[in-house]
Amino acid sequence: MAGDFITLNTGYKMPTMTMGYWCVSPKDARTTTRAAIECGYRHIDSAWMYVNEKEIGDSLQELYKEGKVKREEMFITSKLWAQFNNPKDVRKGFMESLNNLQTEYLDLFLIHLPCALPKTDDTIPQDENGTYLHDTEVHYADTWKEVEKLQKEGLVRSIGISNFNEYQINRILEDCSIKPAVHQIESQPYLADVKHIEFCKRNGIAVMTYAVLGSKTRFWATDKDPVVLEDPVLKSIAEKRGKSAAQIAIRFQIQRGVAAIAKSVQPERIKSNFQVYDFKLTKDEMELIYGLDKKWRAFDMAWFLRGHKYWAHQENYSED
Repeated sequence: MAGDFITLNTGYKMPTMTMGYWCVSPKDARTTTRAAIECGYRHIDSAWMYVNEKEIGDSLQELYKEGKVKREEMFITSKLWAQFNNPKDVRKGFMESLNNLQTEYLDLFLIHLPCALPKTDDTIPQDENGTYLHDTEVHYADTWKEVEKLQKEGLVRSIGISNFNEYQINRILEDCSIKPAVHQIESQPYLADVKHIEFCKRNGIAVMTYAVLGSKTRFWATDKDPVVLEDPVLKSIAEKRGKSAAQIAIRFQIQRGVAAIAKSVQPERIKSNFQVYDFKLTKDEMELIYGLDKKWRAFDMAWFLRGHKYWAHQENYSED
């Protein structure tokens, strides 16, 4: 595989540079997958909720047949959407992703959110008044027990979580038969999340980060939100290095020992984002980037999860 890796607590190696597919159209998912594989990516981060896994699977099958890559060279991640968090629905959610991706096993399967959502035709359900609907009867620890069964059966090599907090991770660790291998979280220079990443590493949980470039195009962004890649510190380091601000932001994540998900549908940008293994940031440069931390979160998901009992980012989190 290209690039470098993090060895998970299962013994499997997870490539640090990851191609993301959130908000990638089904049509673009095909061309994006091809462009990513051809320039070196071997880790793709998909999810049932992204509604493009069938097209990713189609593209991968074409690439296998052409000899561009072998299945065993790939690391394929997917996620259980919140509408499948009910233990009786976990297997169904998993199998839909497995079948769409057209593979006999997944390398990594994550619980997308600790918060369960009710089943409707919409992936983020609302009532007739536009109020977002929640299912607070399902506990994420019960969801985890069902996900463990998938690994025990050999359907997935490693399992993990996404968008949890430390309280919730400890709750899983207290009662699990398989420890999470990975936690996927938001992180970018304005959200270094150092303490949480250290917490995960102390517990043998690898970290994969999304929105590493600040996700400027997210649909709920406002004019008041900061634009990470326009930060003068990042731009100054990039100029000195002959790199882009995006490459500096990605390198920052990888160099501190976490995997980084970057998304683009433009072949040149996809290629550029992968070119982060031919240089290293100095200790001073890393400290400058750590110093940018504002604890600003682009993906707190408050717009649809506020009020949910298990929303991870509420202050003074407690389930009492």
